[in-house]
Amino acid sequence: MAEILLLMLALVWGTSYGVTKQALLWFPLLGFLTLRFALTFLLLAPALWSALKNDRRDCLQAGLPLGVLLWAIFVCETKGVALTSAANAAFLISLCIVLTPWLEWAFTRRRPDAGMALAALVCCLGTFLLVGGGLGFGAGDAWMLAAAILRALMVCLSQRLLSGSRLSLLAVTGLQTGVPACLCALLWWCEGKPLPALPANPGFWLALAYLVLFCTLFAFFVQNWAVRRCSPSRVVVLTGSEPLFGALFASAVLGEILSLQGAMGGGLIFLATLWVSLTGKAKAKPVSRARPAVPEV
Repeated sequence: MAEILLLMLALVWGTSYGVTKQALLWFPLLGFLTLRFALTFLLLAPALWSALKNDRRDCLQAGLPLGVLLWAIFVCETKGVALTSAANAAFLISLCIVLTPWLEWAFTRRRPDAGMALAALVCCLGTFLLVGGGLGFGAGDAWMLAAAILRALMVCLSQRLLSGSRLSLLAVTGLQTGVPACLCALLWWCEGKPLPALPANPGFWLALAYLVLFCTLFAFFVQNWAVRRCSPSRVVVLTGSEPLFGALFASAVLGEILSLQGAMGGGLIFLATLWVSLTGKAKAKPVSRARPAVPEV
């Protein structure tokens, strides 16, 4: 079940780049991010309110650092994409797949599994081929590398904070998205730009609804749910198929052409995720039995 949901997460995240690109034709970036996270927060506010009444301290201790990390990831990715090529950005963000096993080792004192480490390397090689190779390195690439490190850190920290926890995952996800909503709004205000009128184009609102419901609410809930059951390395390798789904979406919907080299890279990503999906289930981290079972939401 975890494998299927994580692959669905990779699918929606892979399509999010093309959808976001279209939405940004009608509204500025910081304003759009504020809307995206604020609407997600409002949808999850009832669950968060209930959790804050019962477990205020634990909920804040988990949700606030994860929210700040999520905001930092989006800031780094946004600056990186603006300053480097799409190929460099896609490859460098995928390095979180390789970085996660080593960060997990630092968190848990357990050596990375050899098969998982190999699958992570194959995923990165596949992404390198998928985006066309020929990478340079500049300021934008440094921002993307920082985003990759922060992504790996967020998955490892999520497991540390949520594994065995009795907290409502909907509440944690709500707080996790509320923090970047506030910080993006603050950055927008600090820029001193006038508040633009909300677009009337239905395409903008359809794109926003898709990103809120599937790429934010569903995606981060699934990631938080999965880290209670799987190792961080397993989570990032399975979601590492995101560039493959992004390339397929760009080819099928946006009309971009996938080269033979790109197809080979996509095949490597597919084989790596298939390997992880079909093997190593016994090493997936189970839910802690130290506390009584509680509803997942």
